Amino acid sequence: MKRLAFMLSVAPMALFAMPVAAQTTTAAVDTPTVTAETSAVTEVVVTGLRQSLRSAQMIKRNSDAILDAVVAEDIGKLPDNTAAETLARIAGIQVERFSDEANRVLIRGLPDVATTYNGREIFTAELRRVQLQDFPAQALAGIEVYKSGTADIVEPGLAGLINVRTRRPLDFKGGFIGGGVRLTYNDQTKKRDPNGNILVSDRWDTAIGEIGVLANATYAQSQYRNGVRYNNQWIRQVSPASSVSPASAGNSFYYPNSVGLYNDGGKRFRPSGNVAVQWRPNDKLEVYFDGIFQGYRGRQATDNLDVNLRDWDSAVQQDPTLTNVTLVPGATDQAAGFTKTGGVAPQAYRSTGADHTNTYQGALGAVWRGERLTLSTDLAYEDSEYEARNWSLDSAFTSAPTVVVKFNEKDGAAFDLTGFDAANPANYYWRGYYERHYIAKGDGVQWRGDAVYDTGSSFIPQIKFGLRYTDRDASLIQGSRYAWVLPLKIALSSLPVGQLQMVEDPFRGNSQGFTQYLMPTREGIAANFTALQQRSVAALQQLVALNPADQGYKDTLKAFSSPDVPLDQGGAFSATEQSYAEYAQAKYAFDVGAIAFDGVVGVRVVQTLGEYSGVSRVAANGVTTLIPRTIKQNYTDVLPNISLRIRPADKVQLRLGYTQTRTRVDFGALNPALNVSQVVRDPNQPVDPNAPAQPNAYGSGGNPDLVPLTSNNYDASAEYYFSSTGSITIAGFYRDLFGFTSNYTRRVQDPVYGLIEISRPENSGAGKIKGFEINAQTFLDFLPDAFKGFGVQGNVTYIDGKNQFPKTLGGDAPYVRITGLSKWTYNAALFYERNGVTARISYNHRSPWVTDYRQATDGSQYTGVGVRAISRLDASLSYDLSKSLTVSFDVANLLAKPFENYNNYQPNRTYPVDVRYEGRYYGVGMRFRFGE
Repeated sequence: MKRLAFMLSVAPMALFAMPVAAQTTTAAVDTPTVTAETSAVTEVVVTGLRQSLRSAQMIKRNSDAILDAVVAEDIGKLPDNTAAETLARIAGIQVERFSDEANRVLIRGLPDVATTYNGREIFTAELRRVQLQDFPAQALAGIEVYKSGTADIVEPGLAGLINVRTRRPLDFKGGFIGGGVRLTYNDQTKKRDPNGNILVSDRWDTAIGEIGVLANATYAQSQYRNGVRYNNQWIRQVSPASSVSPASAGNSFYYPNSVGLYNDGGKRFRPSGNVAVQWRPNDKLEVYFDGIFQGYRGRQATDNLDVNLRDWDSAVQQDPTLTNVTLVPGATDQAAGFTKTGGVAPQAYRSTGADHTNTYQGALGAVWRGERLTLSTDLAYEDSEYEARNWSLDSAFTSAPTVVVKFNEKDGAAFDLTGFDAANPANYYWRGYYERHYIAKGDGVQWRGDAVYDTGSSFIPQIKFGLRYTDRDASLIQGSRYAWVLPLKIALSSLPVGQLQMVEDPFRGNSQGFTQYLMPTREGIAANFTALQQRSVAALQQLVALNPADQGYKDTLKAFSSPDVPLDQGGAFSATEQSYAEYAQAKYAFDVGAIAFDGVVGVRVVQTLGEYSGVSRVAANGVTTLIPRTIKQNYTDVLPNISLRIRPADKVQLRLGYTQTRTRVDFGALNPALNVSQVVRDPNQPVDPNAPAQPNAYGSGGNPDLVPLTSNNYDASAEYYFSSTGSITIAGFYRDLFGFTSNYTRRVQDPVYGLIEISRPENSGAGKIKGFEINAQTFLDFLPDAFKGFGVQGNVTYIDGKNQFPKTLGGDAPYVRITGLSKWTYNAALFYERNGVTARISYNHRSPWVTDYRQATDGSQYTGVGVRAISRLDASLSYDLSKSLTVSFDVANLLAKPFENYNNYQPNRTYPVDVRYEGRYYGVGMRFRFGE
């Protein structure tokens, strides 16, 4: 078999070493920096898919923690663009996708995932984590998924911890240059995007010791356009004033308030880079520097058309007329479709946006290795900012066309606007103009010091202890303004936005009849926002003159009088937080007869001190008052861990483990500020003493009383390693947890406002998650020689997770299925590697999950919105032209099955919500490497 060269390209570099204790992979190149936070690390050179599977299997087998690893060839041989996409192939992990990429990662059904970069905490702006889709696959050396923690690593989240790794120069034997280029094509946008990276590394023996320098730069780009046809989730009864035919349909049926199209599109590109410097003055001491820049740039153009089916048009005093009404078979109160004339005209918008993230992290550290004692330290600083601007232009049809609609055509809404000339500019009014400015920032310092002592004892061979300190700042402020100008009936074509064009048609098949209408281009809006501001001011001045008593128009005119969007102190927040951690952990080992036992026992103690500030906005009697609020928190977490590994035979091992974890609440959720609108009642209006009490105010905001999410975690596994690349593992897990945060609405007695109905995040009650994972992989070496290059890999995960609604909502706090959790996830891959050819086809399936719940009239909870099962198929092929050059082809989302969800507006009464069509991505690339 031709040796497959390990490369940097669209495929990232190999995952050589995992930061876990007791790893004993065979070293083939120099050992990189070792720290107690990341434990001892060694390396293997990855020269092909077979070797990468061997390396990942060895990492899992020798780890003290419950984890899974992905090596470079696993990422490179799969058509993955980001770290989040790759994670979807690991047992126990589920992802949610939007805008043609994975953007939410769950580990064993839990979303609260901590993220680290080379063992250090990393975050984005005001968040506590980094967005894993912001890590281009070609920038990574590897990914580690900790499903349970140990005391010597940064505290995992409730779900676990994901660590991404990059290379260091002393990992190479000498000078090295590698990289690659890749071109992708999206069959939905019909556009092509470049991707690529280059890494340069070298090392030298000098008079002051060995020195190595590495630099890596990456660029990833994609253009996307997802088409959605939808039913509005607001289900309404037919208007009593509407004419309905045939008469047999009755006049009491229900249907969605509107149907529509939502086309999410845009361009995103991610420049990133990292540098590493190592200095080894002697065999005992190493000093290093790590630096990373992670960037994101987005240019959005999202279209929405909403076709109202229910409301009364006050301008012409007309209720919609419904003809050809059909009912859902077996139902007398649920419409399947009809023809609608009259009523409210359709409305549309094109929302354009530009946003960016800039994240910088630099770290300086040192390691000293004695005969038995290893000391290490690491000091890092990070700064991150996210900024977004939006410019949205709204339109409305000049009249209501005839709408022919079916509410469940191929699992979704389908409609046509008969007789409507969509290409005629005279059929569109300007409805309004919206602007938004959003700024979030965060920075932080983190330091740690660790010691690892090899005792020489066979029973307790190693002891670890260390300290860690962090200091975080986070802030957010935003502002928006909207000019509603529809009453002036201004032609859309008269605006300073250039030529109107038909929006793109992103739909597959012919289920949806009406797909295109006129709108300005993205640049026509985003590049002319100053002219649109001026045009909005002129229109608002007209409206103020026509409505001199309307304060709302006056306030809007004032908001548009400034050249930029005024930032609103109401709703802004800031936070400062310090944490102090100390840990101690010991490794133990003993034999009972021929059976070997070992494991670790440890505890991590973390104290958190935080101060969180915001500005409440209170509106009453036409006057808005801003009230600053600040709260403080001070709490300590004690997080023990204990694990046991039993090895009855060389190829078999059993594991048992217990850990405690906790996840701090996001800064934004802790914002103590409220937005409150007090109700003004007519004092002359009599009060019905028998009527339920009505709120004196309505409000929304954060919740400073939220507590961290906590969990007791129990793990067990049986692992059989029958060859260097073949294994079967079975793992079971149970989580006893508390404190999910979700938004809920409830009524409370406030000392200032009295009875207030408030929507804010609350801690849920207790929760329980149980499940199992089965994982298997092997090359089929028992086949005849011509087929020995084939291999298989697969896993299945079952998760049953429930949690209680918050007790603060009253009632018995019933258990319901955890939102976002699929019971079943499958991954299967067939691969081939021989004579320079590497091919792989991979299948992923995720079973249905629940998005949110609703409350029935009897107080019970039922699924409000759920998501149907989804499957993906990806394939890749590469060939080594030489030891230094490889060409590749891949396709992602080959099945292109649409995303579908549904709305239970009442128990046993369901309508589809979205049918979302996503793109297939085809890629061709070339990878190169020179040096060792």
